[in-house]
Amino acid sequence: MACATAAAASGVATMASSAIARASSAAASASTSLAVPKSFSGLGKSFGARLASANVAVAKAASVAGVKAASQKRGVVVATASYEPLIGNVAPDFEAEAVFDQEFIKIKLSEYIGKKYVVLFFYPLDFTFVCPTEITAFSDRYSEFEKLDTEVIGVSTDSVFSHLAWIQTDRKTGGLGDLNYPIVSDITKKIAKAFNVLIPEQGIALRGLFIIDKQGVIQHATINNLGIGRSVDETLRTLQAVQYVQDNPDEVCPAGWKPGEKTMKPDSKLSKEYFEAI
Repeated sequence: MACATAAAASGVATMASSAIARASSAAASASTSLAVPKSFSGLGKSFGARLASANVAVAKAASVAGVKAASQKRGVVVATASYEPLIGNVAPDFEAEAVFDQEFIKIKLSEYIGKKYVVLFFYPLDFTFVCPTEITAFSDRYSEFEKLDTEVIGVSTDSVFSHLAWIQTDRKTGGLGDLNYPIVSDITKKIAKAFNVLIPEQGIALRGLFIIDKQGVIQHATINNLGIGRSVDETLRTLQAVQYVQDNPDEVCPAGWKPGEKTMKPDSKLSKEYFEAI
């Protein structure tokens, strides 16, 4: 029995030592390979400072790894550090080819700063099934976004030639027909990766959607799995809420808020006016 116990302890120690070595190697690699795009600018706390903190967290993971390896033997889950979301930071800038009005054009996201809000949405692949229902739905209601001073931009990892062929395919046969906004080609996968929606093993993007304000800051994000389509109604509602809060910084929008409905004051006393009225 003593021999078995000693052998088990030795095995756990070996696993822990190996895990620490792997984590240390990963930490060294991360600290030299992570780069901060100049377009990232945190609100109240710079992205650079957050990245530095993240690198410290990665280094600490080396010591946590040993504990985690041993703990898994006992069925214990050890929490590890994770990166903060993009919300509240300037959107990663990109310049890429796109198709609009059956022509190849260049799109640079930062050129919209100071001019328009942007609804940027990713979809998995051309010539698929859920995707055309979303893309055409946004196009059919483009005028509603236009009235809100907003540009719509679609993105997938397909080539511009694939985009063009799909646009030239009739809707009744699964095509897109002419669209009222551009479709970007992210053939390098860099844009999807920057927005944290890339599935590396498949080389395609999840259904991520981002509302970016006129300062280039991401104010809203949703990510659906591949088989779940998005709602144009909800995107418009959320966009209107974003714009209302920015125009009225002393107010906030409650659940399901629509223009014309009652808002509330973010104050423990003043908020009671809202709760008493509903």
